[in-house]
Amino acid sequence: MYVHVNAAVSVDGKLSSRRREQVRISGDADFDRVDRIRAAADAVLVGVGTVLADDPHLTLDEEDRRVQRLRAGRSGNPARVVADSRARTPTDARILDDEATTYLLVSDRADPDRLDELREAGAEVLAVGGDDGRVDFGVAFDALESEGVERTMVEGGGEVIFSLFDADLVDELTLYVGSLVIGGREAPTLADGEGFVDDFPRLNLVDVERVDDGVLLSYER
Repeated sequence: MYVHVNAAVSVDGKLSSRRREQVRISGDADFDRVDRIRAAADAVLVGVGTVLADDPHLTLDEEDRRVQRLRAGRSGNPARVVADSRARTPTDARILDDEATTYLLVSDRADPDRLDELREAGAEVLAVGGDDGRVDFGVAFDALESEGVERTMVEGGGEVIFSLFDADLVDELTLYVGSLVIGGREAPTLADGEGFVDDFPRLNLVDVERVDDGVLLSYER
């Protein structure tokens, strides 16, 4: 599994404000770049916190890119994947429409009745929990590969991104740094979770590019 994390942060490293509401950090040129990355992916992964806060659709914006995928024998949109250990995704979430396959990654602590409701709403449920009741991303990616997913784009949030770095599963990171300050000790950052105290993941900076009114940093592991 090739894992590409993409995110946009403020100059002080925040994904959004302390209210965890969506903040426009980048502009049209960066939005188009993100759409190109989605078009190249087999699946787009987010955490349930992103679903609850933003209700994203996670489909392609440009019709031409959907057409190109179809001509290549692929689905029009990449699959959508939600890391949702306790099955909190709303049954009326936009990601549960029929525009693309949606996989929910859950643990054994998810309520069985709730899982039935989500299946009825259109979700494909994958039980991939670890002993701690959280999603085991190593197991999850193996399960997704068996479904034909070989390249995954990760769009957040900070808890998911931290977990992927912690499990040494990130191959590439593209980070747009916008020219605004959000602040707030409780505002989400690129990699939340428990944080590292030693053996910090190291990245190789491979490119720096000005995009819109910010900077795009490209890293490889």
